[in-house]
Amino acid sequence: MSSFDPRSPAPDGAAADRAQIERLARKRAGAKMGWYVHALVYVCVNAGLALISMSSDRPWFIFPLAGWGLGLAIHGLVVWINAGGAGLHERLLQAEREKLRNRPL
Repeated sequence: MSSFDPRSPAPDGAAADRAQIERLARKRAGAKMGWYVHALVYVCVNAGLALISMSSDRPWFIFPLAGWGLGLAIHGLVVWINAGGAGLHERLLQAEREKLRNRPL
């Protein structure tokens, strides 16, 4: 069984579909990995801020924790909801492809 190389020329529609799936899979995996990195940095930085904040009389670290947490949550929604199925852009592209494939020549 040979491995699939998305850079090879697509001799038929099936190979083109496989190449498109490969590109989409790489894009989605990259988006998820980006969120994981964002979450890891969020936890590490905010843990450090919490430690620094312990030396003061007020827990000021809660403000950056909440603000950045909102950004992380929005980032997560975009990545995980969009990755769960085809996003709006992907659905529109797919609908247009179907229309073009089904139209008479």
